[in-house]
Amino acid sequence: MMTTTHSSVANPHHRVFIADDHPIVRQGLRRLIEQEAGFSVCGEADSVRDAKTAIRELHPDVVVIDISLKQGDGIELVKDTRAHYPSMPLLVLSMHDETLYAERMLGAGANGYIMKQAASDQFLLALRRVLEGGIYVSEAVGNAMIQKFAAGGSRVAASPIESLSNRELQVLQLIGKGLSTRQLADTLNLSVKTVESHRQRIKRKLGLGTGAQLVQYAVNWVSGRESPP
Repeated sequence: MMTTTHSSVANPHHRVFIADDHPIVRQGLRRLIEQEAGFSVCGEADSVRDAKTAIRELHPDVVVIDISLKQGDGIELVKDTRAHYPSMPLLVLSMHDETLYAERMLGAGANGYIMKQAASDQFLLALRRVLEGGIYVSEAVGNAMIQKFAAGGSRVAASPIESLSNRELQVLQLIGKGLSTRQLADTLNLSVKTVESHRQRIKRKLGLGTGAQLVQYAVNWVSGRESPP
């Protein structure tokens, strides 16, 4: 689903595009953004495919991206947008643990990462920061990245899930959303054999013995109730 807003009058506002798979979240963000002087929302999408199309057509000043999207995820959208628009500011807004995702998303090309639980004024601060050409992460994430740099770029993983690659995280998230192996393959443009290989590596890294345990872990993780197998 994609919606756009057009105006025949020159608009001096920063034009924001929102990519999020929850309509209520998009509504709330639209209200918050358009109450702020100097900002307007030019469009919305709930899937990677629609977001790519809209960004190409609208060329917004900044894109707010959730990790959880239909037909893919935010990592894919960040990488694709950065490849086509090297200077476009991208702010990731997500419910997913920033200690797991923030550095990955910055590495993929995002300019900032902020949790959905953050206060509205922090979100607006982050939006302005990336528009100004800066980088935004929370103080905790910033400190962790500095410590990692000081340690020579290495850091002991706090949990097994941190050992997963970006692609493995994509697969885990889609498993948690209820997709079958065939659906996963179609969504990620991979072969069924490759998806099965990812599933096996994920099970091994997370210490899971069966496919059922993997599905339960993935469902719990996606819904924010991560627990040991």
